[in-house]
Amino acid sequence: MLDNVKHIVLVLSGKGGVGKSTVSTQLALTLKESGFKTGLLDIDLCGPSVPYLLGLEDKEIHQCEEGWVPVYTDADQRLAVMSIGFLLKNRTDPIIWRGPKKTAMIRQFLNDVNWDELDFLIIDTPPGTSDEHITVMECMREVKCDGAIIVTTPQEVAIEDVRKEITFCKKTGIEILGVVENMSGFVCPNCSECSNIFSSGGGEALAELAKVPFLGKLPIDPRVGDLGGTGKACVKELPECTTSKVLKEIAQKLSG
Repeated sequence: MLDNVKHIVLVLSGKGGVGKSTVSTQLALTLKESGFKTGLLDIDLCGPSVPYLLGLEDKEIHQCEEGWVPVYTDADQRLAVMSIGFLLKNRTDPIIWRGPKKTAMIRQFLNDVNWDELDFLIIDTPPGTSDEHITVMECMREVKCDGAIIVTTPQEVAIEDVRKEITFCKKTGIEILGVVENMSGFVCPNCSECSNIFSSGGGEALAELAKVPFLGKLPIDPRVGDLGGTGKACVKELPECTTSKVLKEIAQKLSG
């Protein structure tokens, strides 16, 4: 139930493997650390990685009269999490469902989770522009959705797929809040120098071409990677790194 959610933000990507779930998770943690009551909904049915990233794989979800009860990461209940991953017995179990069953599950997650009152709900979506995306967009028409953050990597093949995602958003009436270029260079853990192991600037050029905001570049930083599976916020553990600075700027724009 999304009636008591003030701001809903979708996180999209044109293809898998660009770090969309990591961006979703760390953005939710950043909003929580900024004092906002936040929810994180993982509807990437084929690759539900949010429980792992937050160190919640051993948690179970329950139902009450109002619907599904999300998992809370902290005693103060400042970050609520829901994922199809909580329903799997094992992380390696595949979800072999046809489209209608996937669509029904996504609708249930969007409509039947008892989020209570939230300042922000971050929705980690599947990659691409599939049936699942259409279901999400249809459900978003019924509530107030702020818009979508689109995650890409600098390579040309990723940029081409993200261009399709931007077109998809425009055709379905979802506002694009901006583009994030992930894996933009590699930060050496010893000298902190950033090397462009892929091409650079593709996300910024795409944002300019599509006339949407560019939200920043997130480098490959092994220190940030080490936080995966711990549930720790980058902005708290590594406040001076580039990733933290970009995440703080995005959170400020969302709350401004």
